[in-house]
Amino acid sequence: MAPCPRCDNRALEEDTYAYLLGLYLGDGTISRQPKGSSYRLRIVCANAYPGLIRRCMDAMKRVKSIDRDPGVIQREGCVEVNMGWPHWPCLFPQHGPGRKHERKIELVRWQREIVDRHPEHLIRGLIHSDGYRGPNWVNGKAYWRYQFTNNSDDIRRICCDALDIRGIRWRRMNWNTISVARRPDVGKLDSFVGPKH
Repeated sequence: MAPCPRCDNRALEEDTYAYLLGLYLGDGTISRQPKGSSYRLRIVCANAYPGLIRRCMDAMKRVKSIDRDPGVIQREGCVEVNMGWPHWPCLFPQHGPGRKHERKIELVRWQREIVDRHPEHLIRGLIHSDGYRGPNWVNGKAYWRYQFTNNSDDIRRICCDALDIRGIRWRRMNWNTISVARRPDVGKLDSFVGPKH
């Protein structure tokens, strides 16, 4: 069995973990396996973004530190990337019963320290899961902007805190959407996020 960075003090690829954390907070879930003490991490990715699916698979196996690819289950319009391991709850203590937007989601101290060191990777994972880069039309002219939409106040706050660390200005567009639209800030996001593909 692959050793756990928390239980066994194995080194953790922090930037890859921060990216996978963003994907998990957006479109991920952890469930206990029907038999035994293992858990399964599942992250849903749209079929339209094969590069994102590959990056998700790669991040999952690098965080677990194994060579075998995760499982992929085709759904209507999307795929579920999944991998079993007893230690997923150790790395994602936000795991719990119910929907994420209906319970408290907070990063624990060691996660906050990783995000403080690698905010751009968390932001990239969040936007790749629940974000959008597209045109904002003003007086007939298109300007690029980013949006992050999530029903959890806590997850939106985690996103905004990471944007603040990188000095990226954001605004609340509506009750569940954060927008980054100023050209210099869009440029900063373009340098490490860019369009999904």
